[in-house]
Amino acid sequence: VTQGGYDTHAGELTIQSGLLSQLDSAVTTFMSSISSTPRGRNTTVVIYSEFGRRVQGNGSGGSDHGTANNVYVLGPQVHGGLYGDYPSLTRLDDNGDLIHTVDFRSVYATVIEGVLEAESKPVLGHSYANLGFV
Repeated sequence: VTQGGYDTHAGELTIQSGLLSQLDSAVTTFMSSISSTPRGRNTTVVIYSEFGRRVQGNGSGGSDHGTANNVYVLGPQVHGGLYGDYPSLTRLDDNGDLIHTVDFRSVYATVIEGVLEAESKPVLGHSYANLGFV
């Protein structure tokens, strides 16, 4: 599923609030509708954005592209919680971006191994830590 419009460089607070509300409603409705089905009990959803946002605002009520971002994983098999450390808002890289605390390939490795029950190394080309959320 693709939801467009998160590339906000102005008026970000209002726009993202609406987009995240739409996403919440759609995912909640989807998960509720499949929860009692056999496939629903084995469904895992991964939500991510291909780019993060900068910590520092850009002067237009928005932010520019950054590096680190969050990933949401949900479903009946997922052990909820925060995996990794909270990123520092003051210790940034040389470009002023957040420094990630979890390699996104570890998220993929965890899903491949825990949900698809396959080896992740042939898919990812290397071994990455399994985060244990499934």
